[in-house]
Amino acid sequence: MSVRYPSGGVPTLKTGHAHPHPEPVSGARYSAVELMPGNQRVLMLDQRRLPLVEAYETYTRAEEVAEAIRSMVVRGAPAIGIAAAYGLVVAASAAKGDGASYVEAMHRADAVLRAARPTAVNLAWALERIGKEALAVAAELPLERADRVAEAARKLHREDVAACRAIGALGAARIPDGATILTHCNAGALATGGYGTALGVIRAAHEAGKKVRVLATETRPLFQGARLTAWELARDGIPVEVITDSMVAHFMGRREIHVVVVGADRIARNGDTANKIGTYGIACIAAAHGVPMYVAAPWSTVDLACPSGEQIPIEERSEREVTHPEGTAIVPEAVRARNPAFDVTPARLLAGIVTERGIASPVDEAHLAALASAPIALQS
Repeated sequence: MSVRYPSGGVPTLKTGHAHPHPEPVSGARYSAVELMPGNQRVLMLDQRRLPLVEAYETYTRAEEVAEAIRSMVVRGAPAIGIAAAYGLVVAASAAKGDGASYVEAMHRADAVLRAARPTAVNLAWALERIGKEALAVAAELPLERADRVAEAARKLHREDVAACRAIGALGAARIPDGATILTHCNAGALATGGYGTALGVIRAAHEAGKKVRVLATETRPLFQGARLTAWELARDGIPVEVITDSMVAHFMGRREIHVVVVGADRIARNGDTANKIGTYGIACIAAAHGVPMYVAAPWSTVDLACPSGEQIPIEERSEREVTHPEGTAIVPEAVRARNPAFDVTPARLLAGIVTERGIASPVDEAHLAALASAPIALQS
């Protein structure tokens, strides 16, 4: 594993498989994002380079964190939210002036982080939560301000890991022993604070002794399933095979898939769910074959202010992700490409939404609303 620190000027480190953070909040051998001791550096595993290179980068400015989110060094709604929270921490650490200049600096950091990616509601949710704490301590000394903001951000991170484990335990109960599970994109430890949501369900079923196996779609155009989900599951010793996105109907028709579990980037009040592009198509195929499909996501991904999927903003990413994968042209030069990063699956196609507060099933506004005041079902 190569660990590089471009912002701090520290030479490249060769560390085998040791985690570069002394006490990672993720509690795992790897983390999507961590705040380094001293509260001045955000550590991220560069997911663009997996599975070939396990390389960490550090960032010391909110603008750098925002660019890392935008360029998908870190991705996955919960992990994006945690990264944004830590972006506010390094902004607070850098703001050495009086209260007024500090508040101005925090507003600037919030704006640049908020604009990084529009679909994942966790980003705005984390900024709101940590931003309130940041403004509440404006009158304190600079070091005390930064410590308070860092404490709040690490608490948010710890809560996400606990939520993922609760989601895993609840969702695993819906997984039959001997099931083949289809998942799309990556909703694992790499997409969260640790453990994962959809992969948390799979991990918990595996840990409970159920003999499960996984089919992971490639997830074009950036191949998060092939590169990231397969990497995580292989490391855990969970049987996994990769299929192309276009093979789902084939394996559904052969009755080789028993259940579908995916993550989410935003869940509307009525249960419509935005997830990585291609999820809607899988939901349609699953419904046609009578295969139950579950969404696993922390409550922070539920946007009760958004009435339905029609109001969820869909990020349009660069055409080059489609036309030039890995920098190689595969489309004629004069031909344009479309590249929405997400699609919306209607609630009626889902068997349930698994959160740390419980499972909404059937998926509708009433069952989601019932979870709004529910306590966390399980704690790690």
